[in-house]
Amino acid sequence: MSYRDEDYHLYGGINFTEHSGIDFSKYSLEDLKKLWRATLKKGMHGICFSMYEDGQEPGDIISEAQVERRIKILKPYSKWVRSFSCIEGNEHIPRYAKKHGMKTLVGAWLGDDKEDNEKEIEALIGLAKEGVVDIAAVGNEVLYRNDLTLEELLDYMRRVKEALPEGIPVGYVDAYYEFSVHPELVEMSDVILANCYPYWEGCHIDGSLAHMQQMYGQASHAANGKKVIITETGWPSEGGSLRGAESSEINAMKYFINTQVWAEKDTIETFYFSSFDESWKTGNEGDVGAYWGLWDKHEKLKF
Repeated sequence: MSYRDEDYHLYGGINFTEHSGIDFSKYSLEDLKKLWRATLKKGMHGICFSMYEDGQEPGDIISEAQVERRIKILKPYSKWVRSFSCIEGNEHIPRYAKKHGMKTLVGAWLGDDKEDNEKEIEALIGLAKEGVVDIAAVGNEVLYRNDLTLEELLDYMRRVKEALPEGIPVGYVDAYYEFSVHPELVEMSDVILANCYPYWEGCHIDGSLAHMQQMYGQASHAANGKKVIITETGWPSEGGSLRGAESSEINAMKYFINTQVWAEKDTIETFYFSSFDESWKTGNEGDVGAYWGLWDKHEKLKF
C-alpha cells in the first residue's frame, strides 16, 4: 500500500486509545532492541509472507524449497501467515504453512488482467478444497488502485463464496476507510479485512498507535458487528519520510512493540507487514518499500 492524498473519512465515534503505548523515553537503544526481541519472541497473531529474494519479483516462479525455508523461519514467531497470491509459487505458502502447523489467510491477487484473475480465483478455490485455507481473501486493494469496479469485485467474491467448502470465511482486503465508503463490501464479506498504516498518512511515531486505533475503530463501525482483522500494519526501518512519518530503525521497533502490546491487550487479530525486506518493492512506494520487514533481505532479524 502506498500513500495517496485524499479524504480518509476519519471516524471519531469509537475511542480505543486507553492504551496509548509504551513510554520509550527512558529506553536506551540497546534496551529498545532487547524489548523488540522479547516482543517478537512472545509471538504474533499473524505475519504477512514476503515471497521474493534479491533479483526476484512478481511474475517469477518461486520454488517450494524457498517457500518452505521462509515458513520455517516464521513458524516460531507467528500463529498465522498471510499470502497475497495463489499462482507462480504462491500456492506453496498455505501448503507449507499447514505442514508446519500454521493457520492461513490466503489471498487471490486481482487486477485489471481478467485472464490472470481467473487463474487466481480458480487456484484459491482449489487450495480451499485441499483444506489449506482458513480465511479466503478475494483481492487486495483493487478498489484503492482502481483496477476493478465495485460490481466486478463483488462478482468475484460471490463466485468464491459459492464455490468454497462450508465454514471458510470470505473477505476482501483494502484500506480501512473503503468499508465505510462501500457498505456493499461489508454485506458481502464474512469478515472485514482492513489495512491500517499510520505511516502512509504521514503520522508522527508518537501518535501512530492512537491513529491506528482510530483506523480500526472506523473499520469496526463500518463492520456492523462483523469481525475486523487488521490484515496489514507496519513501519519501514529506513528510507524517506512522509510529512511527520519518519522511516528509521528506532521508529520501526517502537511501532512493532506498541502494535503487538495493544493487539494482545485488546484481542485484535493483526497481521504485521512484513516478514522479510524485499528489494523489488521500490516502485510506487519509493525507497521505503524495500524496508518493511522484521527480517532483512538476507533472512536475518534486523535488531
